[in-house]
Amino acid sequence: MSDQSPSSPMARDVLAPVRALTRLIGCALLLGPCAAHAHAIAGDRVFPSTLSVDDPGVGDEANLEFGHQRVPGDAGDQSINTFSFEYDKLITPRLAFSVDGSYVMQNNPSARGFDNFGVGLKYLLYVNDAHEFMTSVGVNAELGGTGSRAIAANFSTISPTVFAGKGMGDLPDSLAWLRPIAITGEAGPSFTTGGGQPNAFDYGFTFQYSLPYLQQHVHDVGLPQPFSNLIPLVEVPLSRSQGQTTGTVNPGFIWMNRYGQLGIEAQIPINRASGSHVGILAQVHIFFDDIAPRTIGKPLFQ
Repeated sequence: MSDQSPSSPMARDVLAPVRALTRLIGCALLLGPCAAHAHAIAGDRVFPSTLSVDDPGVGDEANLEFGHQRVPGDAGDQSINTFSFEYDKLITPRLAFSVDGSYVMQNNPSARGFDNFGVGLKYLLYVNDAHEFMTSVGVNAELGGTGSRAIAANFSTISPTVFAGKGMGDLPDSLAWLRPIAITGEAGPSFTTGGGQPNAFDYGFTFQYSLPYLQQHVHDVGLPQPFSNLIPLVEVPLSRSQGQTTGTVNPGFIWMNRYGQLGIEAQIPINRASGSHVGILAQVHIFFDDIAPRTIGKPLFQ
């Protein structure tokens, strides 16, 4: 019999963060309805902090994610659990510094430890409120040798990236029910510093339908909690290296209120090289710029 039954230790390890996220959602719902006032705003549009493809905004925020996936390995399929964090700090209202890292547990072969830590900068270039459009540029560096030898690479990776988001709130009245739609995307190369290590081109996009936008700016259809704060979405993160494209299609939803958001997505591999089974991503995200705008959520320089 498989050791992946719900009562097995491995299954309990995988499902524990998901159960914790479910409890967090239940606690959050007790807070009742609250309009979202997150950092990535263009006119009436609030772009949520998506799980796989970064949003086009900057802000004081923290992100925690759990991921589970099975991918091909040299000795067969590998089961990989990842606990990731990222902290973003506004230097100015348009410029943010970030630090990120992840703790990885895998089997076949068994290994665990921290992956390389990363640092980054992101600058908000342009916002058009009337057309719900915003774009930014950034660069992230994964610092080689900063993680566990069993998990992390000994070379660094530098990734300059362009981010953009467009809401459909400027559609005519005849298409009013499409106004809650938004599309975001990112694209950029990843350059490695190790000799003989392949570079890659990373890109991705999201397709979102904001129920809060529908309720507040199109027509109040009387959705109760928790549905009135939900954003159903699909993310498609992709990467191309050495002539091969890998990635996943991630359907899911985000529950957002003024102070943060909770998200969960499936990860469906687009091909065998991307994975052998459907994975899962779960997110807890905190907006410090709304929780404490005069202290830890305040830019260092105005």
